Amino acid sequence: MEINEKTARILANRESQKFFTLRFAENDTLCKPVPRLWRGANSLPRANPKKPLSDLRIALDPGHLGGKWAKMEERWVQVGNSPPVKEGDLTLKVARILAPQLRRLGAKVSFVRNSSEPITPKRPDDFKDLARRILIKNGVPQPRPDVLDPNDSDKEKTIRWQSEILFYRYSEIRRRAVLVNTKLHPDLVLCLHFNAEPWGDPNSPTLTDANHLHLLLNGSYLQDELELDDERFEMVRRLLSRAYDQELPLADAIATAMAKETQLPPYQYPTTNSTTKVGSSGYVYARNLLATRLYRCPVVYCEPYVMNSNDVFAQIQAGDYEGTRSVNGRERKSIFREYADGVLDGLIEHYSKARK
Repeated sequence: MEINEKTARILANRESQKFFTLRFAENDTLCKPVPRLWRGANSLPRANPKKPLSDLRIALDPGHLGGKWAKMEERWVQVGNSPPVKEGDLTLKVARILAPQLRRLGAKVSFVRNSSEPITPKRPDDFKDLARRILIKNGVPQPRPDVLDPNDSDKEKTIRWQSEILFYRYSEIRRRAVLVNTKLHPDLVLCLHFNAEPWGDPNSPTLTDANHLHLLLNGSYLQDELELDDERFEMVRRLLSRAYDQELPLADAIATAMAKETQLPPYQYPTTNSTTKVGSSGYVYARNLLATRLYRCPVVYCEPYVMNSNDVFAQIQAGDYEGTRSVNGRERKSIFREYADGVLDGLIEHYSKARK
């Protein structure tokens, strides 16, 4: 990419060496907006103070998959005979609690996923041939068909593992992006996730005392990522859409509200190679994730709670309930309502100010 005062010359296709020239407007009057279907807070009409989210289109994206798929994704942990913790089921429960609260404040709410099932029609077996080709290309001339056991050190070199990754990490997220971009057309996507620390042997997972919170926005692209034509294109498209101008103040507001609600410290990434801390709250990072890159609207990606922390594990086992209960020595809301309330308070704070 070559940038001067008047233009940016961007490589569009590496193989054909085709370039695209983006010409900068001389002033704001001559600037042509990039066509988009989402509306920023400043484009919405002034809101009723009792309904600060009126007419705002919000898509809830519960992260990962639930049910039988959670174990495949390795977002499943069970300690002893306790009910297993499945991130995809947890995030869906939060979304279902949050949705009616958003609607009461005037928002138009849709779900990117509203069951434990994937929305892509594809399944891992559909990717076996592609998985084999990828492994051979990456230096595994005779890839094994299957994983030996959950602790198999070479599982990433098997056709099964690779085909499952292609299914749930790429096909599923890209299918969600198609839904968001061609049918739902939200003004905002809220990606709801839970975090986790390494838990070692999945047959005997380790609980930790670590617990934390952070939020993610799209950004902080790596040089290797920008070598890919599609990622370079998507980065430029997001920059021109000005989605970031909407995302950052909103993410800071949600982070501040969630920190107050959960009393969690900010997560500190062990390396800054792929992340950049942004904003003023201390909880928000830029990172180039597939969902935040592909969804063509502002996206805020929430990552509170460590699922395999002693405290959170106890909260999850307590289930959902109204009011407060004593859990692990503290009087508190259910973890699902605590999560939803933190997000809701941040949205109210941001849009009440932005739509005055």
